[in-house]
Amino acid sequence: MEAAAGSGGDELCSPREEREIAARAMLHGPAAMGEPWPPQPQQQRLPGLGNASEPPAWPSAAAGPGTAAPGGGAAAAGSVSPWDIALCATGTAVAGENALVLAVLFYTPSLRAPMFLLIGSLALADLLAGLGLVANFAVRYLLRPPSEAAELAAAGLLLAAFSASVCSLLAITVDRYLSLYNALTYHSERTLGFTCAMVLLMWLLCLGVGLLPLLGWNCLRDQSACSILRPVTKDNAAVLAVTFLLLFALMMQLYLQICKIAFRHAQQIAVQHQFIATAQATSTRKGLSTLSLILGTFALCWIPFAIYSLVADSSYPAVYTYSLALPATCNSLINPIIYAFRNPDIQKSLWLACCGCIPSTFSSRPRTSSDV
Repeated sequence: MEAAAGSGGDELCSPREEREIAARAMLHGPAAMGEPWPPQPQQQRLPGLGNASEPPAWPSAAAGPGTAAPGGGAAAAGSVSPWDIALCATGTAVAGENALVLAVLFYTPSLRAPMFLLIGSLALADLLAGLGLVANFAVRYLLRPPSEAAELAAAGLLLAAFSASVCSLLAITVDRYLSLYNALTYHSERTLGFTCAMVLLMWLLCLGVGLLPLLGWNCLRDQSACSILRPVTKDNAAVLAVTFLLLFALMMQLYLQICKIAFRHAQQIAVQHQFIATAQATSTRKGLSTLSLILGTFALCWIPFAIYSLVADSSYPAVYTYSLALPATCNSLINPIIYAFRNPDIQKSLWLACCGCIPSTFSSRPRTSSDV
């Protein structure tokens, strides 16, 4: 009867008692009602991933290529090519050496002949070429973010400078040929004003070549059209290479004519003055050695690079381009030694500028027609 009464009492609970039972169940769980807790499934953990609420220990792949673990590829992407360092160092040396030549020519009033104006044009072109190599290094590694306009400007500076350098070498060759071919009228015909006009016209032409990349003659929008001279296209590089080879052929033909004229003059002088035949033979040999040095250096520095740029494209390994471009840039380092520092008048100015005197062993023999 008691059980029945208790059972019946439970069924007849008042609303207040029902609310108390529900509150105990919410606070203490089923155990408060005399029932066991239900078994909970064990949480599975994947090795190495941790909890979903915990941050990952290393950056994920979704962070992008700019975020990498220590020792990853981000450090390698910022490395500098040793070839570019060599080109930048060569450009610095080229700029310093040719700046010295320009300073000597500018501060020496006696060096105002057409021949020295052409040497100054060559030194200025090589100076700009050296600065262009340094600027190209700065644009590639120091300018952040990269700028297409800066890249095109650096490429245009290199094109204009090296074009002016080659054209100045051709102008010097033509000047030497005319000084021998028209020895009697050369000084009256080749005035300083005429030479200045020709040099100015040559520089305007070379500056026009340098502006071509900025005017749209580039491959920045179509990488498959790039040559080894990025951003110059393959067609434009082929035109430049063919033009260079033609200029070199013209220079070689002029120097062969110079050699013939020098030999003929030496023979005539030897017949008229037997007692100085030995001196003239020595002068002719010196002129031929200078000729061989000029053509040999120019050919070894530029011909391989010109031929390679004619047949290769951007798919070729970059190491081939670097290994051939470095000797070509070294030609601007050798030009002052051949055309400026070996000249007696410039040597005299250098001695006066450095130590204020001229050594007693210095020879100031005037240049003859046999000194090619």
